[in-house]
Amino acid sequence: MTDLESSYTYGVLKRAIAEIDRSGGQIALPDLAAHVGMSAPHFQRLFSKWVGISPKKYQQYLTLEHSKQLLSEHHSLLDAALESGLSGTARLHDLFITWEAMTPGEFAKKANGLTISYGWVESPFGEALIMTTHRGICGISFSEEMGRDTAIADMMKRWPNAEFQEETKPSTWNGMSVFDHKNPPRLHVIGAPFQIKVWEALMRIPSGHVSTYSDVASAIGSPKATRAVGTAIGRNPISWLIPCHRALRKSGELGGYHWGLPIKRTMLAYESARRDATSKLQKTA
Repeated sequence: MTDLESSYTYGVLKRAIAEIDRSGGQIALPDLAAHVGMSAPHFQRLFSKWVGISPKKYQQYLTLEHSKQLLSEHHSLLDAALESGLSGTARLHDLFITWEAMTPGEFAKKANGLTISYGWVESPFGEALIMTTHRGICGISFSEEMGRDTAIADMMKRWPNAEFQEETKPSTWNGMSVFDHKNPPRLHVIGAPFQIKVWEALMRIPSGHVSTYSDVASAIGSPKATRAVGTAIGRNPISWLIPCHRALRKSGELGGYHWGLPIKRTMLAYESARRDATSKLQKTA
C-alpha cells in the first residue's frame, strides 16, 4: 500500500470509528460501508488490505472491553525487559533500533545550536510530521486531530533554541518506512533524564501488547511517581516509535494521548490486528 493509499484509508477509518462510537459498536457491515460512501465489498477489501482483518473483527479492537482484554492477555509487566542502557539499544516493534539520548547538559541548553529538519509525510494514521537532527529522528507528531499549524508549533516549542528548516522534498523522507516495522530508523531522544527513563521503558513494550502507567513507574524504580510518569508519557516527542500509545490505566481505560484519543485507539487496534494476523499465519505455516 502506498503512502497516499494508507493515509486515505485512515481517513475512511476515522469516519468509520465515529460511526461505530455513535452506534455503540453494533453496526452492520453494509450500514458502516454506506456511511463512508462505499459498497460493502469495497469497504471490506480496503480494510483487509490495510490491517489484515475484516471490518467486523476490527470493531472488536476499538472497544474499552478490548483494552481490558489487552491488559489481561497481553500485559507486559516490563520486569523481563531486554537489557539496555541509555547509551545502548532498545527493542522496538520486534526490531532493534539504535538510539541516542541528548545529555543533560545539552538538554539544559534547550537544543541551542541544534538544527532540526522537518517534513510532512503520509502514515497509516493520517498526516505525520517527522523531525530529524543529524543524529536521527527526534520527533513524530500527527495533524489529524489538531491541524498542521498547532502540531508543528507544539513540537517547535519543545526546543526553543533550535534552528528549524523545512525539508523541501518531503517525498525523500519515505514516511511509510518509519511505520512499516521493516527499516528501523535511528532515534535522537531529546528530553530530561527522568523523561528519557520513562521513554526507555515504553520501548520495552512489544507491539500488540500494553502496560500500565504504574508498571512503567515501577520499571524505572519510582513506583510512587505514577503521575509524573503520566506527564512524561504525554511529553513523548517521538510518537509511534516510542510507543506511549501502549500505556493504559489499570482499569483498561485508554487514558490520554497528546495527538488525540482516536489515533491512540487506532494504533492499538492496528497493532492488535497485525499481531493476530501474524499469529494466524504462523499457525497455518
